[in-house]
Amino acid sequence: MANGSTTGSASGLLSEAQEAFEQAVEAETDNRKEATDDVRFARLGEQWPEVIRRERELAARPCMTFNFMPTSIRQVVNDARQNKPSIKVHPVDDTADPETADIYNGLIRNIEYTLDAEVAYDTATENAVSMGWGYFTIDVVRAHDDTFDTDIAIKAVPNAFNIYADPASLAYDSSDWNTAFEVEWLSSDAFKAQFPDAEESDWNSEQRQSMWFSDEGVMIAKWWRREETSRTVLQLSDGQVIDAAIIEKAPELFATLQVRNERTVKSWKVTRHILSGSEVLTSEPWAGKYIPIVPVYGDVVVDDRGKRHLRSLIRDAKDAQRNFNYQRTTGIELLALQPRVPWIGKKGSFKSDARRWATANTDNHPYLEYDGEMAPQRMPLDMGPAAGALQEAANAQEDIKRIVGIFDPSIGAPSNETSGRAILLRQREGDVSTFHFQDNMSRAIRHAGRIVIDLIPKVYSQQRIVRVIGEDGTAENVKLNQPVPVKGKDGQPEMRPVMNPQTGQPMMGMNGAPVMEPVTRVYDLSVGKYDLTVTTGPSYTTKREEASVQMVQFMQGFPQAAPLIGDLLAKNLDWPGADEIAKRLKTMLPPQLQGGLPPEIQSQIEQGKQMLAQQGDMIKQMQAYILKLESDRTNAADKNKIDRYKAETDRLEALSKIQQQGVEVPDAPTASPYADYEGLVAAAEANKLDATAERERANAGLATARMIRELRPDPQPMQMPQRMGMPQPRTF
Repeated sequence: MANGSTTGSASGLLSEAQEAFEQAVEAETDNRKEATDDVRFARLGEQWPEVIRRERELAARPCMTFNFMPTSIRQVVNDARQNKPSIKVHPVDDTADPETADIYNGLIRNIEYTLDAEVAYDTATENAVSMGWGYFTIDVVRAHDDTFDTDIAIKAVPNAFNIYADPASLAYDSSDWNTAFEVEWLSSDAFKAQFPDAEESDWNSEQRQSMWFSDEGVMIAKWWRREETSRTVLQLSDGQVIDAAIIEKAPELFATLQVRNERTVKSWKVTRHILSGSEVLTSEPWAGKYIPIVPVYGDVVVDDRGKRHLRSLIRDAKDAQRNFNYQRTTGIELLALQPRVPWIGKKGSFKSDARRWATANTDNHPYLEYDGEMAPQRMPLDMGPAAGALQEAANAQEDIKRIVGIFDPSIGAPSNETSGRAILLRQREGDVSTFHFQDNMSRAIRHAGRIVIDLIPKVYSQQRIVRVIGEDGTAENVKLNQPVPVKGKDGQPEMRPVMNPQTGQPMMGMNGAPVMEPVTRVYDLSVGKYDLTVTTGPSYTTKREEASVQMVQFMQGFPQAAPLIGDLLAKNLDWPGADEIAKRLKTMLPPQLQGGLPPEIQSQIEQGKQMLAQQGDMIKQMQAYILKLESDRTNAADKNKIDRYKAETDRLEALSKIQQQGVEVPDAPTASPYADYEGLVAAAEANKLDATAERERANAGLATARMIRELRPDPQPMQMPQRMGMPQPRTF
C-alpha cells in the first residue's frame, strides 16, 4: 500500500469504501439501465427489438431505421452552446472590493479558456440530454512543466457511467455530496507503471471480482470522502478574523495583538483515496471544502418512495420512434411488392415462352409471347395497407414532436405559421419546453463557480503573475500578492506625496515641491468574501454582431444619429481595422460626447490658459531681467573694490616715492593740506565710486519694483455664459 489513511486503519477504510460503493451501485442501477438503453437507441440507432429484428432478417424482410432522436438532441444541446452560462463574482463583506472581484472574474475566464472548459460543459449537457445526467470535474494541475505553479482546471467526463454519486444527496448539484467514486479501467501494464508496489487483486466475493478485475485489466477507483470537522476562529484587536491554527504556527507575527472574540465553526475536510480491489493505493487531502465533481441533471423525477429518476429528452419518444420505423418499413415493403404481382392467364398461355415469363417480374424483356387468344393479365395490387402505413408513420412523426416539445419552426422546417411573430412564438414554445435542461446546466455552473472561488485563494497564494481575460476577450497580466501601481482613469499611475515618518508631513525635494511616489496596492485573493451569480445568454461576440445589425437598422430609421454613433458601430464590427476606424470617428464627435464641457465654457478655459501662458512668459522675462540687474550690481561692486584697491595702491606708491626723496611724511594725512595730495585724491575717487555703486543699486531696486507693478495683471472677473431660459443675476 502506497499510503495509509489518516482516519483509521487501511482495512477499515477499505471496508467502508466497499460498502459505500455497493450502496452507490445499488442506488443507480435502474437509472443506469434506462440510460444505457437511451444511448443505444438514440445515438447508436439500435431501435428494433432484438427478437423482431432477427425474425425479419431470417425472412429477408427489411428493418429500416429513420432516427429523429439526434436531431432533437442536437437542437437542445446546440441551443445551450449558443447561450452559455457565465460566472459573475461579486464582493460580499467590507474587506472585499470590486477590483479584486474583477480579478476573480478574469481569472475564471482564463481558466475556462485555457483548459477548454467549454468542452466539459458541452459534453455534460449532451450526456444530460441524451441519457439523463452528465458530469464534469475540477482539478488542480501544474501550470507549466518547468515551474511549481499550479492552476485550476475544469475537465470533461466523456463517460458519465464512470462516476457514482452520493446516494443520500438531495440537492440539484453536488453541494451536499459526502461521498463519490470515479472509476477507471487500467491495463495490467498501466497499473504496474502507476503503482509498482501494488498487487493486482480483487474483492473477496464473486460480484466484486467481476466488477474490479477482469482479463482486460484492473479497475481502480478514486473515492472522494468529505467529513465534517470543527475549527476555532479568533477576532483580533485590529478587527481581522483569523484561524487559530495560523496563530499557533506563527505566534510571533501576532504578538502585539490581542484576542477579542473566539468561536468554533463548522468546517469540512475532503480526502481523495485511490483504491484497487483490495487495498488503498494512496490518500491525499483536497484543498477545497466541496467534492470537485459537478453533476448536470436532465429531467429529474422523484417518486413516492423518494427515489430520484434521471430521464433523458427522448425517453418517452422511443415508442413513437419505433412505431414510425415499423410503419415506414411496412409501407416501403408493400410498395416494393407492386412490381411482383403474378401474371394470370389460361392454362397453357405461357408454354411457348415459359423461360421469359418465369423472370418477367425480375428482368426487363423487350417482348413476351403467349399462347391462346387472350393475353395474360395482372390483378391490381391493393394499396390500402401501404397508404395506411404511411399515414400512421406521419402520425408517429407528429407524436415525436409533441412528446419532445420541438416543432418544425424550432428546427428551421417550414410550418403553417406565416408571420414572423407566429414563427417566433412557436420557436419560443419549443425553447420553453426544453428550458429545464439549460437551467440545470446553469445550476451546475453556479456550483462549479463556488468550488473555483473556494480553491482560488489556496491555489494562487504565492507571488506570481497570472493572466486575466476581460468580457470582451482582451487579456491582461496581473501581479498577485505583491505591490502594483494603481492607475487612474487616464491609464497613468496615481501619485501621492511621501510622508515623513517622524513629523507626519510631506517630504520636500530640492526644488521645494513634495516628493511623490506611486500609489500601490496588493491583490490578495485570500482577503474578503466573494459570491457569484450566473447569467445565461449569447456570447460577447454574438452580442456584438447583433448590436451592429440593430445599430445599422436604427441609423437607417434615424439618419441624424449616424454621426453620433458611428464610432460605436465601427467598434462592434468584426473585421480588420474596425477599432482604428472607431478611434478616428470618435475624434470627430462633439466635445459633449467626448466627455468635454460646453463650447462656451471650453472657450473661456482656453482663453484662461492663454492668459496664464502669457503671464508665465512675462514672469520668466521679469525674472531674467532681475537676474541681470543683480549680476550688474555684483559686477559694479566688484569693480568698486578693484578701483579702491588700485587707489590705495597708488597712494602707497606715492608715499614711498616721497620718503625716498627724504621728505618726512606725518602719520595723519590732515597734518598738512598738501602732505599727501595724491593719497587724498585716490581716497576721493574711491568715495565717488562707492556713491556711484550705491546709486546704481537704488536705481536697480526702483526699476524692479516698477516692472513688477507693470507686469501684475489687473483682476478680471470671469464672465460665465448665460444659457437660454436661465434667469439673469441681479446687481444691487
